[in-house]
Amino acid sequence: MTKNLLPLPLLIAGLIAGCSRGEEPAPAPTLTAAPGTIALSAEQIARLDIQFAKAEAAIDVPVAEVPATIAPPPNARVAVAATIPGVVTRTMVVEGQQVRAGQPLAVVASRDVLTMQAGMEQASARANVSLLNARRLDQLAREGVIAGSRADEAAAARREAEAELGEQRRALALINAGRSGGSYTLTAPIAGTITKASVQTGMPVDGASAPYVIDAAGRYELTAQLPERLIGTIRPGMTVMLEGVAGTVTSVGSTVEAESRSALLRAKIPAAPGLVAGRATTATLLKPADGAAVSVPAAAVVIIEGRPVAFVRTPKGIVRRAVTSAGAAGDRNVLTTGVKAGEQVAVSGTSELKALAAD
Repeated sequence: MTKNLLPLPLLIAGLIAGCSRGEEPAPAPTLTAAPGTIALSAEQIARLDIQFAKAEAAIDVPVAEVPATIAPPPNARVAVAATIPGVVTRTMVVEGQQVRAGQPLAVVASRDVLTMQAGMEQASARANVSLLNARRLDQLAREGVIAGSRADEAAAARREAEAELGEQRRALALINAGRSGGSYTLTAPIAGTITKASVQTGMPVDGASAPYVIDAAGRYELTAQLPERLIGTIRPGMTVMLEGVAGTVTSVGSTVEAESRSALLRAKIPAAPGLVAGRATTATLLKPADGAAVSVPAAAVVIIEGRPVAFVRTPKGIVRRAVTSAGAAGDRNVLTTGVKAGEQVAVSGTSELKALAAD
């Protein structure tokens, strides 16, 4: 048996007609549609599941999309240096792990640290002896048994011994070493992500190596090649969009590369899921919009006969309007003509509206 399929406009027309059928037929007012207007009642709009969104005044307008690379800012990458030669006895983190400031990364055993700890104990003993000697001579000087100059010399020797002890303590504290044990601890100077971990347990380290590199959390830098034609149009302080994340242009190079005919652009962007250092992506450059530009959801713009249009709700019905799109940024589309701020545009049910408009 052959089944006859009705065209989509006829099906929609039947659906609309069914909206007005009740238990008792009653005459209904006829909606008179102006040319280019689709006359639909509120009940028919609900039946077709047509939803609307308000057009908002646009702040920025997309200018261009450029290839870009995500990297940490220059001041957000810190190397953790092993200042004293030794052997790694324990590692506590791995590459890619999130760390907090001051968190231990590895323990290094070192003969030099053992010598420093012994030197601190010796300095502590000399400081104690100097303190007791200075007190004794000061008491004798007050009683007139010895000259006051000897008490002054003892006090100077005490201060010198205490200064030496303080220096030894600061040196051990600087490398996170205790009073004994012959080892020191590498700690994270900032909170962030371990982007390099080049040591393993049992490996030697020298005084000129950086076993760990940490990228600060919450900050990234975007580097992109700005086409020559946009130099002067894009300036520091303008907005850049990257996968729905808004950043700010920080600098635009003043030199054009001979091969690519482009200048280097840098922007700062906040951290977001999916953003990792070294990733190649595409960024959208924005400039301030004029007063007529509006921002609408991307679903509000449809293509009919090769041209972008939007369906705008008016008191007399839904009007199909030709629009001019300046481009998309994230899930929003910026229109320069066709729609005014505050108007309601259809964001769902546009397929049905296209069929009705063509009927």
